[in-house]
Amino acid sequence: MLNERELHRYVQRVDGRWPLERVILGGARVLDLQGAPPQRERGSEYVAILISEYFAGVPWLERVYQAGNLWDASEMGGTADVHCYTPGEFERKRDTLPVVRQVADHGIELIDAAPPQN
Repeated sequence: MLNERELHRYVQRVDGRWPLERVILGGARVLDLQGAPPQRERGSEYVAILISEYFAGVPWLERVYQAGNLWDASEMGGTADVHCYTPGEFERKRDTLPVVRQVADHGIELIDAAPPQN
């Protein structure tokens, strides 16, 4: 079971610094909820992908450090591997990083304010 209240608070904390367009949550805990078998390599407990145009011009490590520090591991019951991308960076990373592709394809959309794709 996910702590939806704390997830909402986390999104609000990050959104207060960088207005978010999309937030996708994945990781072992989400896969557990989706019925993944227990005998598997778990990987990160949570993977949070945050997408915002406002990340442009902010060094990648700074975004990840700040957004990662806003995650409350004790409330969520596990740490998160946080990824912070502009929309263009997200599309490139989706093609090149398996973890990003897996979360994008199978994760839970917490915010999806992206314009519809034609």
